[in-house]
Amino acid sequence: MQTADESNASLTIEPADAGLKLRLSGAWTVFSARALDEELESSASELKKAGNGKAEIDLSGVSEVDTAGAWLVRRVEYACHEAGLKPSLSGMSDRVAELMEAIPDALPEPEAKPAAETGFSKRVLEPIGKSGYAAAHDLSNGLGFFGALFVGLYDLVTRKAGVNMAAVASQLDHAGVRAVPIIALMSFLVGGIIAQQGAFQLSYFGAELFVVDLVGILQLREIGVLLTAIMVAGRSGSAITAEIGAMRMREEIDALRVMGFDPIAVLVFPRMLALLIALPLLTIVANFSALAGAALVVDVYSGITFQTFLQRLNEAVDMSSVVSGMAKAPFMALIIAIVASLEGMKVGGSAESLGQKVTASVVKSIFVVIVVDGIFAIFYASVDF
Repeated sequence: MQTADESNASLTIEPADAGLKLRLSGAWTVFSARALDEELESSASELKKAGNGKAEIDLSGVSEVDTAGAWLVRRVEYACHEAGLKPSLSGMSDRVAELMEAIPDALPEPEAKPAAETGFSKRVLEPIGKSGYAAAHDLSNGLGFFGALFVGLYDLVTRKAGVNMAAVASQLDHAGVRAVPIIALMSFLVGGIIAQQGAFQLSYFGAELFVVDLVGILQLREIGVLLTAIMVAGRSGSAITAEIGAMRMREEIDALRVMGFDPIAVLVFPRMLALLIALPLLTIVANFSALAGAALVVDVYSGITFQTFLQRLNEAVDMSSVVSGMAKAPFMALIIAIVASLEGMKVGGSAESLGQKVTASVVKSIFVVIVVDGIFAIFYASVDF
């Protein structure tokens, strides 16, 4: 005979004529569930010794029962089945009978979870595939945004509702005019740093004058437009994503569609056109600022006067250096506008999503801008430009 007691709850196993009799008594509730469960597990060996036969489960002594207790009664039945006995319930009160009817005959089997794949395909190929699919999807949507530029230009010329020069002028002020101070200051410092480092290294060979060639060609062909595009991506690109993303969160874009306006034409086109105008102009400002910073540094550091600097710059730099740098600006402006608008349109309904998309916008824009700059460099080298 074995007994478990927890809050007057007990399980007693007694021999009977055709098998065993299991007496349940006390409060079979969640508070006694642990002790009763342990006692039931320890009684499994005694149930198996009884062999084939009947097992009468007497519930007449149960004073209180809840859902947990009803499940324990089902476990007692299941333990009897496992031992080869045929269980039957007796002495149930109306309360116990109602609960036992509501409880299934057996515990539901847990759904089998697929085995976690830890192989090469799961860890390497799957992320590559997902990234490739996402990139192809972004490229497809980006081409659609590029087409929106021409649609917007047509709507602007035909004076269709939703597209006007006031919106373009406002965006041009935000992306262009207000960016002049930071672009000029950054380029002035970068030009001075390049000049100082170049003059320091060239001084070992007595060729400080060639620092003008270094700064002029490097700034006009590469650094000017590249650093300007990076600054615009961080400043204006993030602002575009945040603005469009906030409008998506407030469902203003859906409201535009309901009113019959095209969100791409109303929101994306003015920002894209403004960047197309602003970025080349900012590049010009950056180039002049960098050359001014370089001229000041070499005058103080190496004794190269401003007149000498201009004369050497005129000899070292030709029109191809200016054109090769400025030709990149419209492409980079389109990239920044398209990527920023795409990420803004992906924003969900939470502030966390907005932050993630703003970060992704800046990172993707800078990455693609650098890649495009490298493609231009390879192209110019192949055509000897």
